[in-house]
Amino acid sequence: MSFGFGLPEGASTALVPRPPVRYTGGHLMAIANWKNQTIWTGDNLDIMRGMNSESVDLIYLDPPFNSNRTYSAPIGSKAAGAAFKDAWTLDDVDIAWIGLIAEKEPSLPPVIDAAGVSHGKGMKAYLVMMAVRLLEMRRLLKATGTIYLHCDPTASHYLKLVMDCVFGPQNFRNEITWQRTHSHGNVGRSFGSVCDTIFMYTKADKYTWQQQYVPFSQQYAEKTFKHSDADGRRWQSVTLRNPGVRPNLHYPYRASNGVTYWPHPNGWSCDSERLKKYDRENRLHFPKNQDGALRLKMYLDESRGVRVQNLWSDIPVIGSRSAERLGYPTQKPLKLLDRIIEASSNEGDVVLDPFCGCATTCVAAHALGRLWTGIDISSKAAELIVQRLQQDYKGAQVTWMTQATKVIHRDKPPQRTDVGKLPPYKTHKHTLYGRQEGRCAGCGHHFPFQNFTVDHVVARSKGGTDHLDNLQLLCNHCNSVKGTMDQAAFKVKLSGMGLGT
Repeated sequence: MSFGFGLPEGASTALVPRPPVRYTGGHLMAIANWKNQTIWTGDNLDIMRGMNSESVDLIYLDPPFNSNRTYSAPIGSKAAGAAFKDAWTLDDVDIAWIGLIAEKEPSLPPVIDAAGVSHGKGMKAYLVMMAVRLLEMRRLLKATGTIYLHCDPTASHYLKLVMDCVFGPQNFRNEITWQRTHSHGNVGRSFGSVCDTIFMYTKADKYTWQQQYVPFSQQYAEKTFKHSDADGRRWQSVTLRNPGVRPNLHYPYRASNGVTYWPHPNGWSCDSERLKKYDRENRLHFPKNQDGALRLKMYLDESRGVRVQNLWSDIPVIGSRSAERLGYPTQKPLKLLDRIIEASSNEGDVVLDPFCGCATTCVAAHALGRLWTGIDISSKAAELIVQRLQQDYKGAQVTWMTQATKVIHRDKPPQRTDVGKLPPYKTHKHTLYGRQEGRCAGCGHHFPFQNFTVDHVVARSKGGTDHLDNLQLLCNHCNSVKGTMDQAAFKVKLSGMGLGT
């Protein structure tokens, strides 16, 4: 299914997103095996398993927080019908995931078990659900990629340990505190909870980064930029002294006012040609007396502002009367995603939100010239993204459009194209027989070769591939028991029958 609409009259087409670009880092050459602007409905684990490795530049996820609540959008709102449960038990997770986690990242099970001991089985189930998905996200990220995980104090401390195991503590970049509101009507003997946490990790040391800035406060600007030119431009003077000793920059400078100035013993901060350029542009601040220091004018209107730190208190939650508000539970403001996307991606990069909800990440990525895809368990996300793109096109926030914007809605996982041309899966039967030493992967009994059937551990309909690692041999009885079940249900049923390895 796809939804299409064209450009509104008078819209600009100066910035059109490029098609997915091949990534050539290391030995792998990957390209996204889905079309830009695709919204998936279904379990994000199944969808991600079908995506090519190293095909995504930036991942932002705002998953359930394990808050032990059920969220739903109010009737009459644009998001009406959207709901999700945020309470977890071991019945909610595939028990086969625990073995998969141990195989892919041996450091994870002790962390998850410790959380289960200290916080209970619900937390253990939640972390199992998250860990198996974060392992897939690690596979999807390019070597230059970044992931942002949005959470709150309910599970943040445990999620930090899980992220350390999956991405490596050396790739932890920031714990961002987002102050979403300035007051909270809490009752009880505690301080108000007004902040969320966002963990930033990268795939490796070399990653995409664009420093972000916020404007100076009016009070700071008036105090710091206290001088003005004749045309009213405000400026401050800064030193031209070199912070280190630079003998090659120790020279006299004869300025346009006819006075010769000598540098600090360390030398000037630039060469004579740069000083002459500053002089021609009227950017030098001459001292009142000849013995004073020559300084440089820094103009307020040319300043980028203050570097953004890891406390974000300048992006408020969406107001109850805001046109941006959809009524969707846990909706995040566009400005929050704007900052993340601008900091950690370039135009034309691929952005993924595997818990996209009302598709705020997709809307922000679209407006900023990025390629994007989102996944959500509810089909409501596919409806909302079309509505939001159409609506946002009429506002001042969006600065570019595509020539023919089309949202693609899919509910089946893509088929990976980065694993090479695989032989027919049944040809692995001899290899599997040797690997399993002639024993059924279900009941564990030994059988002759001809009594086995090749089975997919993760079904192809759920993103599983014909790769050897996703295949197993089952005896005829176990194969009939499994049918189309997933691996966890299959193991549970065998256990109930008194069988299983």
